[in-house]
Amino acid sequence: MTDVAGQAPRRRADARRNESALLDAAAAVFVTSGIEAPVRDIAARAGVGVGTVYRHFPTRADLVVAVYRHQVEACAEAGATCLDSATTPYAALARWIDLFVDFLVTKHGLAAALRSDDAQFEALHAYFLDRLVPVCSQLLDAAAASGEIRADVEAYELMRGVGNLCIGADSDPRYDARRLVELLIAGLRPPR
Repeated sequence: MTDVAGQAPRRRADARRNESALLDAAAAVFVTSGIEAPVRDIAARAGVGVGTVYRHFPTRADLVVAVYRHQVEACAEAGATCLDSATTPYAALARWIDLFVDFLVTKHGLAAALRSDDAQFEALHAYFLDRLVPVCSQLLDAAAASGEIRADVEAYELMRGVGNLCIGADSDPRYDARRLVELLIAGLRPPR
């Protein structure tokens, strides 16, 4: 549906709030119950009716893709917030990496769907890299410029390392990925 100028009409504020609440609720439910969790559980957590879920996301694939994109955007936007609010660039980097770990833990709940043959999922990995590698690069550059970390760390390799440390964290209660990620980030400090 388009207006006279040929643009999509602006959505109502309550529709935008409902969608955001749905995406946050779906992410939380997916982490605890998997992507096949009943839609009624997502609706209940978001405080909306089941029909509202289907109005925003006609299929489960639509919902999974939207959750993934919503979380990528939140993680991308957090980079600037971390830089603005942290006491040092290193503290900003560490905080953002902590948020990135949270995202990865949720992403693992979506992994089965993201490996499916559905065409909607094909471009998500490229989208993830396009949005998050520059954010990580900005944080690394700021921390390196302040002398708090080594200058030879690439964003992609750091993100890949963090991602690899997070694999299996959801299936082994003895494995503390967050602790290992903290050690990795501490290891970015320049030698004395």
